[in-house]
This record gives sequence, structure tokens and C-alpha cells, in this order.
Amino acid sequence: MRYEILSFHRENRVMVIQLHGNGTCYGEPVQIANELNELCNTIYPDPEIQVVIINLEQTGWQNKLTLSQTILNTDPARDNPMSWAEPVSKLEIPVIMSINGYALGQALELALACDMRVASHASFFGLPHINDDIIPWDGGTQRLSRLIGKSNAMEMLFTGQTINGEEALRMGLVNQLIEGKALLSKVMETAQKIAGKGPIALKYTKEAVNKGMDLTMDQALNLEADLYFLLHTSHDRTEGIKAFQEKRKARFSGE
Repeated sequence: MRYEILSFHRENRVMVIQLHGNGTCYGEPVQIANELNELCNTIYPDPEIQVVIINLEQTGWQNKLTLSQTILNTDPARDNPMSWAEPVSKLEIPVIMSINGYALGQALELALACDMRVASHASFFGLPHINDDIIPWDGGTQRLSRLIGKSNAMEMLFTGQTINGEEALRMGLVNQLIEGKALLSKVMETAQKIAGKGPIALKYTKEAVNKGMDLTMDQALNLEADLYFLLHTSHDRTEGIKAFQEKRKARFSGE
């Protein structure tokens, strides 16, 4: 597939996905969805990729007109043909969003599908759908409320307000705020640190957290225990023990 909106490269075991645009719009939403879906399908089976960074570094991801026309003229309930969040949410490895600018509408829904969000002080966030008499459809109402709590989510959704980075940090919408020039390098440092961990342990940790949120406490604790004991049957767990005993860095293989 020819990628026109996305570009990507690998640094060791970290895949960096860059979204390109002109500062106000990043292209047709269907094209973005297709490129994200295709790229995530290539990442999913690749054992050499341990962490994904999605980098938004423009001032204005998607303008209001595009957002309104897109959702009004499309039936998103039909197999989510334009979902940006769905292919990213299906990745079993950690995904970090680096945000330097505006994450509005479907761009924020994409960010919510990631496991971590790190932003610059010049970033802004919002789901302004209510201003056009529509509601978010790419996971915004569900993921936002699970992340920042029902009351904070309701306020953002009912008012359609845009919040700045400081407010996003206070709510827990982002993990960190970093100076813009240093943002991507700092995110890369974190990603490389995560990529050095055991692949199976990372996968099971993500599974335990994500699936556990939809279970009762007893069910979630059982899931955690099952994954813990399953991890002990892996080659990586044996390697981790040997590395500790031999006082060396573990060489994990994902097996």
C-alpha cells in the first residue's frame, strides 16, 4: 500500500508513526483510517516491534467543517469504515501518543485508544461534536469517561470545550507535559526503556489492565493470576531468572 498521510520508521524495537498534514487538516478521514489499519496489520505480527509511538506534531489536526461533514455523511455503525482508534486499540504492544498541537475530535479519539499520552505545553484537547449537534462515535464517550472519570468526561462532552495541556494533565488525560522541542526525544527515551522489557510480560500486562476494567474485581484478579502463572511457562521468564542470577542484562526473545 502507498502511504500518503502516514510515514514511519523503526528505531531498534520502536516503531514511530508520523501523521502529516498542512496544519488544519490531515486529509480524508477514510484514507487515514485505511492507512492506519494497513500499517497496524503489519505491526501486529512483527516480533521485532515492541512499542509504537504515534506522533502528532501540527497545529490543528482536523478542522470543524471536515469533522461535521464526515460524520453526517457516513454511517460509522457499519463496520466502523472510518475508525482511526480501532486498529490502534487492537495492538497488543504498548502504544504511546506524542502530541504537540491540537488533538480535537477524532484525533483525540485516536489518542484515547493509545496506552499513554505525552504532550507539549502548547497542546489542546477537545471533543467538540456537541457544537454540531452530533456525538463522538470513534470511542470518545467510552474511552474518555474510563480515563478521566464520568464527571470530567461529561463536562467536556456536554460543553464541547477545548482544554489546554495543564488541564489535561490535571484530569489524567495525559501522562506528562514536556517542552515541545524535547517532546519526541523524551517519548523515545520512554519507549526504548519499555522496549527493553520482556515482550510477553508487556503483552500480558496490557491484557490484564484492559480486560480487567470490564470485569468484576474477583474476575479481574483471576485473570491477573492466570496470566502470571502462564508467563512462568515461557522461555523469557527462564531467561529473566538466569540473567538475574548471572548479573547480566536479559536477552528476551518473546517466547
